[in-house]
Amino acid sequence: MAMPYPFTSLLLLLVVPLSQAANQSPLPLGSLPSVSTLPLLQALQTRAPGSPGWQVGPATGQPLRYMLNLYRHAADHEGRPRRSRSLGTNTIRLVQASSHGGQPWAGRWYLQALTYHMEGQPEAEHLLRATVVYLPSLSLAHGRLLCALELVVAGKAPRVLLSPTVRPRHGWAEVDVTPYLVLGNSSVGSLALRHVCVRAGRAGGHVAPVAPGHPFLLLYLNDTQAGLAPPAAEPHRHRRDTGTLAHDLPNYLREQGGEKSDCSLRPFPVSFAQLGWDHWIIAPHRYNPRYCKGTCPHLLRYDYHAPNHAVVQSFVHQLVDANVPRPSCVPYRYSPISVLMIERNGGILYKEYENMIAESCTCR
Repeated sequence: MAMPYPFTSLLLLLVVPLSQAANQSPLPLGSLPSVSTLPLLQALQTRAPGSPGWQVGPATGQPLRYMLNLYRHAADHEGRPRRSRSLGTNTIRLVQASSHGGQPWAGRWYLQALTYHMEGQPEAEHLLRATVVYLPSLSLAHGRLLCALELVVAGKAPRVLLSPTVRPRHGWAEVDVTPYLVLGNSSVGSLALRHVCVRAGRAGGHVAPVAPGHPFLLLYLNDTQAGLAPPAAEPHRHRRDTGTLAHDLPNYLREQGGEKSDCSLRPFPVSFAQLGWDHWIIAPHRYNPRYCKGTCPHLLRYDYHAPNHAVVQSFVHQLVDANVPRPSCVPYRYSPISVLMIERNGGILYKEYENMIAESCTCR
């Protein structure tokens, strides 16, 4: 006997439909006990603001623009990862630098010591690669500001110049710092750099110098936690598994003029603004996990390639015992979703969650 598929029933527990969101203020998390039943929202709740002191303002500046550009290349407007993406990982964490104060300007020169702290990283996240992103050139009113990075090694003069690993893209340059963060099988807890810039061109009179934005650290991580997409795209994700319908049931029903009550995929959009989460979830703006609902066909012929158990169960229901339920309408194929969010410490996190959007239905 086919067991009721839990994903379908869980989706139906959310109490406030999206159509009402425009007329309602965001609800406090305590009044939404069913939020945790949605798989993605359950995963995100572990990162949501959980205390009165957790306050994050609107994310702005160069780090946000860079991560938004990365997100738009990696995922569509609904958060589905694009097949052409080449991130090579399921998690990217942006770590902002803390400066050591003081006056960075000395004539034409700008010298700023920066430290990136990485303590407290989850054990499930394994470092694959680390890069520091910065602007090597910045236009000024009179001339340009040319910048570089130096590695600061304890007890030594900061004279290790770091060279970009690839040509600057959209004005940004990346420096690979992985060797300086991984020693043997362990990771270093912090990274110290010096941001060095010089004004090139005519002197700007008494114009106040423009400070360049701080470079930021990108950690490319493989999060091995259950429910997360693996680093490389799985080739079997879109494969038709043996023992399931040869064609997606919704497509078959459309071709056969199926009724609206037939098993099919239904939308179920949930707005992050409705949940009061839009101040820390940057993209996507909503989550549409979708669900399967409807009656399975009376006859599951062999050429449907339905599971043998479903075929037998359908015959038993019709010919032997009507108390045996018909096969259930359940999701058949899923896709992951990518989420861009602000973390407690003000960093920015890109993460892919596997099997979060239903793409088609079948009967089991």
